[in-house]
Amino acid sequence: MDAVTTVLIAVLGGAIRVSTPFLFVSLGECITEKSGRINLGLEGTMVFGAMSAYAIAYHSGSPWLGVLAAAAAGVGFGAVHGLLCSLPRVNDTAVGISLIVLGLGLAFFLGRDYVQPTAPRLPSIPLGSWSENPALRAALQINVLFVIGLALAVVLHWAFRNTRWGLRVRTVGDSADAARALGLPVVRTRVLATALGGCLGGVGGAYLSLYYPGSWNESLSSGQGVMAVALVIFARWSPLGCFRASLIFGGASSIGPALQAVGIQAGYHLWNAAPYVLTLAIMLIGTSTSRATIGAPGELSMTR
Repeated sequence: MDAVTTVLIAVLGGAIRVSTPFLFVSLGECITEKSGRINLGLEGTMVFGAMSAYAIAYHSGSPWLGVLAAAAAGVGFGAVHGLLCSLPRVNDTAVGISLIVLGLGLAFFLGRDYVQPTAPRLPSIPLGSWSENPALRAALQINVLFVIGLALAVVLHWAFRNTRWGLRVRTVGDSADAARALGLPVVRTRVLATALGGCLGGVGGAYLSLYYPGSWNESLSSGQGVMAVALVIFARWSPLGCFRASLIFGGASSIGPALQAVGIQAGYHLWNAAPYVLTLAIMLIGTSTSRATIGAPGELSMTR
């Protein structure tokens, strides 16, 4: 197999592996922003969720119990964010930054004893078992959470368009005054949407600690929670767009390791910065007055 094919297969496999936490956290942020609120605190939620998942999986012997623990922790962080932001004159950006610091601090303090122990990992689906090519088999080793995330993106895309819940969230996100005139509970809708977004952020953290890279350490997230905001803007607030954007970010993150696998060492660290460069590019494009508000909920600060 030639070097180009090897790199392409490695990027494909890396895109699937690396995109999964991006997918969950961006879907969570998409739900939150659809209700008219931004949650920058998902970075802290992811890290605390990763630590919670690893600790519970280690003590219980079940990685799925760890995922549930991470989801519960995410709901807690999301509910706190939603409740605080419902108070008068409270800025959601400031609350999000505070929750980043809180989540990181709690995770590092409570997770000190779990750096060395080994917790059970989440299972994967060997979709490439039919192939004799080891690189292709590794690339098609799909984690169950990736499949769940894909299904969730499809369900959310349908739900926002066709269900009463989706219409309520979109109405609250587009105009709080119109929602109140219709008798919709604006505060409750936003708190529940933010809590659900936090739940998905916690699950994204569980993937990091229980599958890829599959360990607990203090530098686990690498800013993926904050990058979720850029992902949602790039996806134009569409769940299916979040799936596509996550694959793009995952593929960008995999270029460096893929080139290293075929012996290309030059610029390795530069390629590792590709996702962050892409984030900056997306944010710069998003500042364009002709594109910034395409698909954006009307209650977001960037549209007002």
